[in-house]
Amino acid sequence: MVSTQTKQSMLGCYKVRELSVDTRNLSTAPESALDALYQRPGFLLRRAHQLSVALFEQHCRALALTPPQFGVLKVLSHIQDIDQARLAKGMGYDKVTILHVVRGLEGRGLLSRTPHPHDGRRMALRLTEAGRALLEQARQCASEAYAQLVSPLAPQEQHQLLDLLQRLCDELEPFARAPMHKLRIDPS
Repeated sequence: MVSTQTKQSMLGCYKVRELSVDTRNLSTAPESALDALYQRPGFLLRRAHQLSVALFEQHCRALALTPPQFGVLKVLSHIQDIDQARLAKGMGYDKVTILHVVRGLEGRGLLSRTPHPHDGRRMALRLTEAGRALLEQARQCASEAYAQLVSPLAPQEQHQLLDLLQRLCDELEPFARAPMHKLRIDPS
């Protein structure tokens, strides 16, 4: 139940901008004592992420590609010679995670690591022809996975969901363990 009144000191109620959401009345009859857990935003976001990964891996199974690998290939298709630290920040991953993803892609011959042309202390990442070919193959299956993920929602609800998720990410970014700095494509 959502009301426009601000309720103070009410257990199970939290203020969201100008709305108060009373989590005690979301369902008329609780199915179990764990409903409060299953209705928590963090739980639902984690579960939605698990479903997103499962759908992606199901659709892209023949390519043996994970969502982080697809993301790295996508970034490298637009930004050549990026170093791992900038790539990690641009995708919101920590350095260790991005190192594992990069090593896996490098081991498959999908990207190369060479000394950076402007700073020999850093390694520049570059998509190989095999990486470009795999990315091209993956575009369709990734699109299918995305379409299936949002298929339970009407088009307006899909846009609303993305807007709300973007707002959550934007406003809570200062609390991230691995800060994300959106990458920009150099127009030159």
